[in-house]
Amino acid sequence: MIDRKFVRLTEGLVHVREWLGCDNTRLPLYLMHPSPASARGLEPLMQALRGQGLEQRLIAPDTLGNGDSAPPLPDAPDIAYYADSVRRVLDALGIDRADIYGAHTGCRTAAELAVICPDRVNRVIFDGITDYEPALKAEILANYAPAVVPDDAGRHLIWAFNFIRDQVFHFPYFMRDPEHQNTRPMPSAEQLHAHTVDVLKGLTSYHKAYRAAFAYEPRKRLPLIQQQVLVLEADTEPEHLKRAAKDMAALVPHARLVATTDGILGKAKAIADYLK
Repeated sequence: MIDRKFVRLTEGLVHVREWLGCDNTRLPLYLMHPSPASARGLEPLMQALRGQGLEQRLIAPDTLGNGDSAPPLPDAPDIAYYADSVRRVLDALGIDRADIYGAHTGCRTAAELAVICPDRVNRVIFDGITDYEPALKAEILANYAPAVVPDDAGRHLIWAFNFIRDQVFHFPYFMRDPEHQNTRPMPSAEQLHAHTVDVLKGLTSYHKAYRAAFAYEPRKRLPLIQQQVLVLEADTEPEHLKRAAKDMAALVPHARLVATTDGILGKAKAIADYLK
């Protein structure tokens, strides 16, 4: 059973999904979700980790400005701000040190947390980390995550659905040509709906974590990580992230690269084997 609760930071309430586990001798695993959704999307992985016999406490908050968590305070927060918010969530939960998992945007926050708060981070797991050449990064920062506000004709509702669906077809989603086409399967209607609702919950603040993540410079920060790191090359990821896994792992002094198959189950097995 995954429970839900809130902890309070200066910004307001942070929504947390949690499985308390039954092995208090192991450090908790703190999981950070991708933008633009919420930790709801990590529930299948949390269940799969349990199925692999992982008995440590699992914690998956909604990033500030996403899901049911309060928005960040700065107008243009950077990843260091989000990493510090993780430190403060750990403080609120009474956790001194944890293993850290990050997916996509969460990878970058995990990387920065490992650098600036090394005493709080035991091991790190990257699931989908990459960097972009300058021209593409500039295009992404300019176009990927627009600021959106509610519209009295409801146009923001249609935008949110198309924003989610279009990301399945291309990366970046606004470059709709064969060179940028994805090969991932289309999620179910129920999954698209749930993801869209997550975006609508953080409609006016979802873009802040996105922009911070895209502005981050992994090639400069990953070599500073001194913890043990697992880099996943997962078959659940788009091709550009799978291609990047080996290069990103080579930047980390103490990294292990593992290619996984069988979807979330394969990913959970690799993570559980690493943590156990």
